[in-house]
Amino acid sequence: MAPAFAKRMSAVKRSFIREILKVTADPSIISFAGGLPSPELFPLEDIARASADTFASRGRAALQYSTTEGYPPLREFIAGRYREKWGLDIKPEEILITTGSQQGLDLIGKIFLDPGDGLIIERPGYLGAIQAFSLFEPTFLSIPLLEDGPDLDALAAALATGPKLYYAVPNFQNPSGLSYSEEKRRAVAELLRDSSTLFVEDDPYGELRFRGRHLPPVRSFLRSRSLLLGSFSKVAAPGFRIGWVVAEKPVMDKLVTAKQAADLHTSTLTQRIMWRHLTDNDLDAHIERIRQRYGAQRDAMVAAIERHFPETVTCSKPDGGMFLWVRLPEGCSALDLFDKAVTRKVAFVPGAPFYADGGGKNTMRLNFSNADPERIEEGIKRLGECIREFLDARAA
Repeated sequence: MAPAFAKRMSAVKRSFIREILKVTADPSIISFAGGLPSPELFPLEDIARASADTFASRGRAALQYSTTEGYPPLREFIAGRYREKWGLDIKPEEILITTGSQQGLDLIGKIFLDPGDGLIIERPGYLGAIQAFSLFEPTFLSIPLLEDGPDLDALAAALATGPKLYYAVPNFQNPSGLSYSEEKRRAVAELLRDSSTLFVEDDPYGELRFRGRHLPPVRSFLRSRSLLLGSFSKVAAPGFRIGWVVAEKPVMDKLVTAKQAADLHTSTLTQRIMWRHLTDNDLDAHIERIRQRYGAQRDAMVAAIERHFPETVTCSKPDGGMFLWVRLPEGCSALDLFDKAVTRKVAFVPGAPFYADGGGKNTMRLNFSNADPERIEEGIKRLGECIREFLDARAA
């Protein structure tokens, strides 16, 4: 007899990207599929020293249970960085350390969403958020993402229905690579001020800008009725699984309760090692190295696409982050193309799973952060050949 699973599980699919990564485990495949930072840029020696220092000075405490909210010095470091970078008056007690920012999404869903509640999400939207929030059976309200941010008319119409949450990735969005302009950030804040909707601002990529001017968080213009998520996964070590949620006290109290029920607290050991690493090293200098590398890899991928893809295929040209968004001619299935591409030892992520309301069958996401320019050139050449053959077969 099959187990009697909860009804909510019928609305949630396994992560399409995680399933694809199983296919691309073959080292002969050039993969643009994962949203992976470059392991060559992990501060391995610095973190090894921080680990040794942590064990030498506070080893027993690092192996003990800790408070749910997180290691106080690490929360103070994060709050101080927000003050220095953006002048945001965020207090350490308004920061909850989570097991990756993905857990932050889960906790937010738990404390806010009842079945049927409205939740605004970008179109296309972050697949991890779609998956996390789907467990709570909301009604997704998808709004188109334009070159400079959301379609404001569509956003206003969605807000008028009284949704609980509006989830967004304003900086170098996953999957599109697009960012909100400063004008759009101000406009979004203005619309939210007149609504009861809580804004959930996810910012894992904001520090990875390699050209142009850094833009302030939407929270800078909104102040209240917002949550802000961050992570060290893209600028230090994803394996540590250290993220955070910024929230005011009434929301923080509920988040802490939900986290206590989930895992008691994020790893004491990884929090203390991360704090030691951050205080002993220059994070900004490390991020600058990441920016330079990713900027060169982004340029290499855009240039390769211009050389090898048909003119009928377009792609985004982001100023930061880790992804490009590619659009095939209407009627083309990126999922069908994926099967052909894997036979040529190159992989990407078809775009359809990033659409909570369906669509996007002719789109794909390419990751440039985890491949050097030589592999990018060869991989894009193979993918371009596949696309041309695919389009020729459709035209025949």
